[in-house]
Amino acid sequence: MTQAPPPPAPPPSFTGAARPYGGGDPYADYRAAPFPFTHLVDLADRRLGAGVVAANDEFFAERENLLVPGPAVFDPERFGHKGKIMDGWETRRRRGTDAGRPHPAEDDHDWALIRLGAPGVVHGVVVDTAHFRGNHPQAVSVEATSLPGSPSPEDLLADTVKWTTLVPRTPVGGHAANGFVVDAGQRFTHLRLNQHPDGGVARLRVYGEVAPDPAWLAALGTVDLVALENGGVVEDASDRFYSPPEHTVHPGRSRQMDDGWETRRRRDLGHDWIRYRLVGRGGVRAVEIDTAYLKGNAAGWAALSVRDAESAEPDAWTEVLPRTRLQPDTNHRFVLDATVVATHARVDIFPDGGISRLRLYGSLTEEATTHLKTHHHNLTP
Repeated sequence: MTQAPPPPAPPPSFTGAARPYGGGDPYADYRAAPFPFTHLVDLADRRLGAGVVAANDEFFAERENLLVPGPAVFDPERFGHKGKIMDGWETRRRRGTDAGRPHPAEDDHDWALIRLGAPGVVHGVVVDTAHFRGNHPQAVSVEATSLPGSPSPEDLLADTVKWTTLVPRTPVGGHAANGFVVDAGQRFTHLRLNQHPDGGVARLRVYGEVAPDPAWLAALGTVDLVALENGGVVEDASDRFYSPPEHTVHPGRSRQMDDGWETRRRRDLGHDWIRYRLVGRGGVRAVEIDTAYLKGNAAGWAALSVRDAESAEPDAWTEVLPRTRLQPDTNHRFVLDATVVATHARVDIFPDGGISRLRLYGSLTEEATTHLKTHHHNLTP
């Protein structure tokens, strides 16, 4: 009789403690796995304007570390007046009420309030406990809400605020990337990260889709139709070797070389490119291509093409900026001869190198504005 094959292995689990640091590369025993949502925008990116607006406790390490770009670092010999200095948010050890009840109660927990840099629909959360080994929380939970304007911590903590659970109370592991798929289908502006009962979290990443406020875009009139904070998306790129193409639609100017898009050196006769989906169908009137901080590695030339997915020829690309010489470390501005209606754009660079930012200034069509308003209404809890 043929024996049945063994059941498939369970998905990676990060619950449980990590071993003490034993020297050498601190990431050698770090536990992680691929998650299906990390290609999306990090709505809690500090560079988008996200912030940790409050926390009930940050005795050992400041709450602001949660949103620092890049992985957490670890210096085994760095101590301060309060103890080990950690690159994350760490609270003191919770205690019970008296000698007869020395342990924290079941519901005792610490919390931090996070303002998303770009309000949107959350599809996944990573609670990273890198370097927190015996001092990570036993479990975490994540809640979200949507409030207009710029609410204060007191506004967010009011009894009238409705919070939606994105991640229920779930055990997590130390020194690990703990990922959670989210399917709430609503637009949120703020999150509350809870750790039960106490401990430390190195980084928080909140992946999703930007859902801009249509009233704000309408009031501005002319906007950057490809900006990440407005809902623009990088769909694909030819090369991501040195730095990601998503940087080209970040707010503000680049602040250093790796805060842009840079490709490897080509050894063939091809060229590199990025393809974008605009905020919505709109008329483009002006273009900026910035090579800030790219000096010996800026692209030599660039061209811009667009397509209108709602036109009679939805797959046809039209060149609106012919191949143009770029200067290193320079912001190049171009006014188009006529307004061009588009839903997508593609920047081609020749032969390789990089650009730091792309701006496409224009206005949404009336139909796109109506669609954005309807979408915004449907996502509002």
